[in-house]
Amino acid sequence: MSGREFFATRTVAEALAGFRPARRTVLEDVALDGALHRVPATDVAAAAALPGFARSTVDGYAVRAADTYGASEGLPSYLDLLGAVRMGTAPAVAVRPGGCVAMPTGGVLPEGADAVVMVEHTAETMPGTIEVTRPVAPLDGLVRADEDVAAGAPLVPGGRPLRAPDLGLLAAAGVTTVRVHARPRVVIVSTGDEVVPPSTAQLCPGQVRDATASALAGLVRDAGGEPVLAGIVPDDAGALEATLRDALRDADLVVVSAGSSVGARDETAGAVAALGDIWCHGLALKPGKPTLLAECGSDSGNVPLIGLPGNPLSALVVFRLVGVPLVWRLAGCPVPPPEPSTSARLARDLPSAAGRFDVVQVTVRDGTATPIFGPSALLSVLTRADGCLVVPEPATGLAAGSEVQVTLYR
Repeated sequence: MSGREFFATRTVAEALAGFRPARRTVLEDVALDGALHRVPATDVAAAAALPGFARSTVDGYAVRAADTYGASEGLPSYLDLLGAVRMGTAPAVAVRPGGCVAMPTGGVLPEGADAVVMVEHTAETMPGTIEVTRPVAPLDGLVRADEDVAAGAPLVPGGRPLRAPDLGLLAAAGVTTVRVHARPRVVIVSTGDEVVPPSTAQLCPGQVRDATASALAGLVRDAGGEPVLAGIVPDDAGALEATLRDALRDADLVVVSAGSSVGARDETAGAVAALGDIWCHGLALKPGKPTLLAECGSDSGNVPLIGLPGNPLSALVVFRLVGVPLVWRLAGCPVPPPEPSTSARLARDLPSAAGRFDVVQVTVRDGTATPIFGPSALLSVLTRADGCLVVPEPATGLAAGSEVQVTLYR
């Protein structure tokens, strides 16, 4: 690197599509009660069909559907009551022509039956005789033995974070442990002579507490990662290089908070260049242009590194946009889970520069998105926002009243 200027500047689209480190976390087995949002390494297949037996989905009577054809309230069908199915046990009676068996919801379908008529469409006109007032077709009122999952079919897919229903389906199949990717270890390094720990009771003139690291750690946890705060490094190239070298030993991702600009005090690019290859230095993004993406060598293979702008708002916008998908990717999830969003009408004109990806913080009230403006040094802009919208690179702005898609913050 020569001179103090951005080099290898990329668009956001290029960064998201092109910066794709091959690193993945190791695999481990976790119990089902600790597997929520973890990413299975491969599809988990069903050892047997689910539910494993044909079962009723309604309270009523197991029947041969043909025995109910033509039934109506004016001309009901009459069936002999042959017995009843008890929950949790195999039927002790079969359904023969002209007969029926009382069924609870979830009960095993007895042999000979191919449908269940709802109790609401029946009446017991005399002891042992059931009147049916509505016909049923085969398979009405029941699920087949393999209707939930066929034997050998995937219960859950690999590469997608496990959701609560996934855990239920795995439990139903008797799966109590899942092989998943380990949580990515994300080492967060703060830089700057002016930065002091949050616990500092009294600030000297010019000092600021390290707010960005705590917020980044929260975003890492949201993305399924394990944040590791490596402390604060002064504006010294040698000290930063030594700290990064140590961090690379046991990290899956290193995040450097501040120091990626081109001022005389910003040392990240030089330190990173001594440890690996810089993929880009500068994104066509507002806020967040001074962003650095790189891969650095370590004993465990190449480790991706993100150098973030010093302003907290810029740093968090960039990490949500670029860092969060990278954390998911390291954990074996190539496509991050979609974030909640809503459509809204823009409250005012929103100018932008063509060729730049603008991320704008907004509040959303009664279907109207109102931009929040403020310097990128102010975290309160983010804390007041309900979400953000983007003005894509080709656009020169958005007009008031435009319909926009707002990504909501959880």
